[in-house]
Amino acid sequence: MSKISNIKRAGFLLATSAILAPASVSAQQDAREDIIVSGQQEAQAADLAIDLSQAPEGPEVEGIISARSADRLQVTGNDGSRTIIAFTDTTEIKASKGLLGLGRKALAADALLNGLPVSVDTVQVGSELVASKISLRNSDLKTANMIHNGTAQGFAEQTAATEALRSRVGDIDQYNVKGTTNVHFDTGKAVLSARGKADLCATAEAADEMNNALILVVGYTDSTGDYEYNQQLSEKRASRVVNYIQQNCGWKPYRMLTPTGMSEADPLGNNDTASGKAQNRRVAVNILVSKGLDGL
Repeated sequence: MSKISNIKRAGFLLATSAILAPASVSAQQDAREDIIVSGQQEAQAADLAIDLSQAPEGPEVEGIISARSADRLQVTGNDGSRTIIAFTDTTEIKASKGLLGLGRKALAADALLNGLPVSVDTVQVGSELVASKISLRNSDLKTANMIHNGTAQGFAEQTAATEALRSRVGDIDQYNVKGTTNVHFDTGKAVLSARGKADLCATAEAADEMNNALILVVGYTDSTGDYEYNQQLSEKRASRVVNYIQQNCGWKPYRMLTPTGMSEADPLGNNDTASGKAQNRRVAVNILVSKGLDGL
């Protein structure tokens, strides 16, 4: 098993996981308190049967779906900002396939799951933003579906725990790194080894023994390949680790900060050597405790 050791370099990555620590809430959100943070869908009375082509263009919003109701999404950006966006029957929802995002397919609204990264084209309708098109990647949708289906049975119990945990860490954006485990991969691969699987469950078990612990997963590559390929490979490795920890090691999704891929950034070894590249083909699994809760 990889030795769990504190690594200060994980600190700068915490800003990418602001989904549990939102920095600002717009006036739109104050008027929409019915967004369900737990991810459960409830019927809304709003009627948005309008011609979106006639509405003025709004901003493009990118981020993670952090909550949704029957006809509205909350999208949380990397900076922690939250935006409420309505969608209608005429909203295009499309997923791209393949390395270059080619081969798009249309989707139904039930594909808009919590935790799904999206890019949303909007129009302004009165005081609300309405989605004209919602774009996502097919690989992200598969991951979100696996997490959603794997945790549906215990969702009612987790809802209360999720809200309690978020209420305690919602305004805290600094964490103590209690330990880091690096799981390594072969060149160009995102397949977990037997040792990697064992290390992940051991890390989850260690984190579970700590009060208020969260896990942050960050994927990396070596310098082989171009940036676009390495970015997607690092994200794929991070997603594979998240799936395994949740599905095989019993780690609860609400105790997981948003995973991210960092391509070949922040190398541990020299990319000019084979041994250095082997160190850099990794996913870092960081055990975190909010500084405000550490020791509670």
